[in-house]
Amino acid sequence: MALQDVCKWQAPDTQGLSPHLPQAGGWAVPRGCDPQTFLQIHGPRLAHGTTTLAFRFRHGVIAAADTRSSCGNYVACPASRKVIPVHQHLLGTTSGTSADCTTWYRVLQRELRLRALREGQLPSVASAAKLLSAMMSHYRGLDLCVATALCGWDRSGPALFYVYSDGTRLQGDIFSVGSGSPYAYGVLDRGYRYDMTTQEAYALARCAVAHATHRDAYSGGSVDLFHVRESGWEYVSRNDAWVLYSELQKLPEPEKEEEEEASQAHPEPATPTELAKVENSPRGLEPGDSRMPAETETL
Repeated sequence: MALQDVCKWQAPDTQGLSPHLPQAGGWAVPRGCDPQTFLQIHGPRLAHGTTTLAFRFRHGVIAAADTRSSCGNYVACPASRKVIPVHQHLLGTTSGTSADCTTWYRVLQRELRLRALREGQLPSVASAAKLLSAMMSHYRGLDLCVATALCGWDRSGPALFYVYSDGTRLQGDIFSVGSGSPYAYGVLDRGYRYDMTTQEAYALARCAVAHATHRDAYSGGSVDLFHVRESGWEYVSRNDAWVLYSELQKLPEPEKEEEEEASQAHPEPATPTELAKVENSPRGLEPGDSRMPAETETL
């Protein structure tokens, strides 16, 4: 039975113009232009951002990231996972388009599994980075957006590689990717040491991401922390970014403590006015006075 007979429904009048639609020809696309290409060029571009970081130290590789997935001013998900396990000894941070990152990590997991079955052992971190770089380079210029830091432990020890969707592949000790990376780099460059303890590395990663989420509008939510050891990767913690930043504000600044200790150990030299006042005083300068210049003591 037709819907019109059951619900007494009547189709709207499509002959007349709706007041909610633009004038005739308002949706027209220029002749000879593909609609999809036209929208990609002239349509709105939705900004997305994040804060991910990874650094290598004596006890492995630390990977940390925020959990906010944003699309322009819209927060799509406040508790997403931006650190993806590839296998037991390899992690990857994700920055860029979420769908692209997830898809290419699935492809990488499949290829690494096939290689392990053929060769009898898992490929090294350098081989995994080279494989991912080679696969994505074939799609250069097709609006693919994937920026990742591969963190792993292989036969050569802890390793860290940065891979971009245009085929770029870099090896290093510190990488931060995303719109909040400039703020994270400021904290990492100040506190990073290769011989850090595990707890110092955890505190540094949390501090860097928390400060980045405070300054970057596209980063926020919580701070995920992972640690890649020789025995495999470990999910350390998830902490609220705002709570972390509030706790960091209450801690004493190390620079002020160092300045106070330095000022007590090395007092400032006396000014010429102060020296003149002491010379005019009846007591004068004593040989043991700290304000006495070196030449006066010699004389």
